[in-house]
Amino acid sequence: MKPLTRIEHSLAMAVSQGEAPGCPSKLAGAIRHAVFPGGARVRPQLCLAVAAACGDDDPELSSATASAIELLHCASLVHDDLPCFDNAPTRRGRASVHYAYGQSLAVLAGDALIILAFQTLTLGAVKSPLRLPALLTMVASSVGMPFGAVAGQAWESEPRVNLRDYQRAKTGALFAAATMGGAQAAGSDPEIWRAFGDWLGEAYQAADDIRDVTGDPSVLGKPTGRDLALLRPSAATELGLEGAAQYFDQLVARAIESVPDCAGAESLRALVRHEAERLVPKAELAERLRAAA
Repeated sequence: MKPLTRIEHSLAMAVSQGEAPGCPSKLAGAIRHAVFPGGARVRPQLCLAVAAACGDDDPELSSATASAIELLHCASLVHDDLPCFDNAPTRRGRASVHYAYGQSLAVLAGDALIILAFQTLTLGAVKSPLRLPALLTMVASSVGMPFGAVAGQAWESEPRVNLRDYQRAKTGALFAAATMGGAQAAGSDPEIWRAFGDWLGEAYQAADDIRDVTGDPSVLGKPTGRDLALLRPSAATELGLEGAAQYFDQLVARAIESVPDCAGAESLRALVRHEAERLVPKAELAERLRAAA
């Protein structure tokens, strides 16, 4: 089964576990709206790629880990789009959850997705229960305080923000969870995969900052110009568009360099290069910079 097919199947199974006759139908609909159809599924694909590089001796657990991380990511998008944060009308090319279902159900859908993520992870550890405590602890730390995704979102409410601290928490922490989780699910040492996830997560956030300036909302499926409008920390704002592009290239190079020696190392490096070009196409960015000169 192809990784993306495996991810979609696992997510469908996870979401269906939260549905039953007699449950609140609008909330069930809001949850499905948040998860399907998905985006690029970068984090779960990364998780499965690392698990494969480490032998993937328990595919059920690696799939559950990948799904849990994606469910947490979806929850973060639902909450990020709320009026109290970005007030985004669209996500992934259609109405955001709070626009489609209202604010109350959007808050509850995000909460439910967080809980569902940990339920999914727990249910996937039937064959390798001894791996579960460390996985739960690591995934929880990647989304909580003091340095997880919630902390990253909270930096937006602080008077002074260090860009790297912000990016590492808001985006990098969940990428690190994907790389470390893939290794842990396969029974390998997760720590050697932390740097790869950290650098890749920072690169992804830098790319998001660039696309917020240069992107086409109809292509991205979400509004642009939000960082400047809401005075959010941004590599493009702090470094300028050209500086942000150079910063992005540096982060991508460090991510590639940090891939541990393993059987699938070159495949992982190729995945990073492909994602980098998808996120920030060099030809398009060069044209934008020439036009702005």
